[in-house]
Amino acid sequence: MILSMTGVGKAIARYNNKNIVVFVKTLNSKQLDISTRIAQPYREKEIEIRGLVAEALVRGKVELSISIEEEAGALSGVQKINEEALRYYVEALSPVYKGLALEFQTFESLLRLPGVLLPNESSLLEELPEEEWQVLVGAIREALEAVTAFRRQEGTMLEGALRQRIDNISTLLSGVDQPEAERIEAIRQRISEALQKISPDSYDKGRLEQEMIYYIEKLDINEEKDRLRHHLGYFVEVIEQGEAQGKTLGFIAQEIGREINTLGSKSNNAEMQKIVVKMKDELEQIKEQSLNIL
Repeated sequence: MILSMTGVGKAIARYNNKNIVVFVKTLNSKQLDISTRIAQPYREKEIEIRGLVAEALVRGKVELSISIEEEAGALSGVQKINEEALRYYVEALSPVYKGLALEFQTFESLLRLPGVLLPNESSLLEELPEEEWQVLVGAIREALEAVTAFRRQEGTMLEGALRQRIDNISTLLSGVDQPEAERIEAIRQRISEALQKISPDSYDKGRLEQEMIYYIEKLDINEEKDRLRHHLGYFVEVIEQGEAQGKTLGFIAQEIGREINTLGSKSNNAEMQKIVVKMKDELEQIKEQSLNIL
């Protein structure tokens, strides 16, 4: 089963008089790119937190948010209110609420916004309790498991779509046989008519035979058809191998594209060109979907 690189996950853990909220969002990216927004008490553990994320997600653009929701009245660790931040939120939110005819946020709700409550200086020097750290680790792992479950669900849908696209190209490839036979017959007819117009004594028969062999090989598409069938089969095999196959599928899609392009350049037939165009359309969808596979 393949995994999508798109996913979301959230977990809430309770510790003393507060909730620890972990939210993770992932998007497609060639490498692992982690951006974090971590509440002040946990920033000393950022390296360990990044390690947990890297171990679970492997690849993709990851946005991690860890926030704290304090109970009303639980302000023992707060020295003062950041009036500048509070004023910023009020000025930013007031027009929105007014425009939507909504009731404005209560003061208590505003205090929960990031940066409004400033921690006590002494609390910044305190080491994070091991018990609280383990609670946080549990919440992070729960959120990451939710992301993986989401990725797996999305991957199942992607796999079905990719298999259908591959089947479509295979069906189109089978449809090349009839116009190809007509093309070959037309080529033979043109060559025969051309030879009838030439005097037998005006050309070297050995040289003509060599040129004919070269011309026929140049227009023959059997090798391209065989290679394309092989690539299509290999693409499905890689899908069935399991997770973390996105890059490999991308490389195979490139090889499929090369064979389709060669078919188009050699075809010299209107019906075959139409089929090639349809193949290219299917392949573009495959390439786009493969970018979102882990």
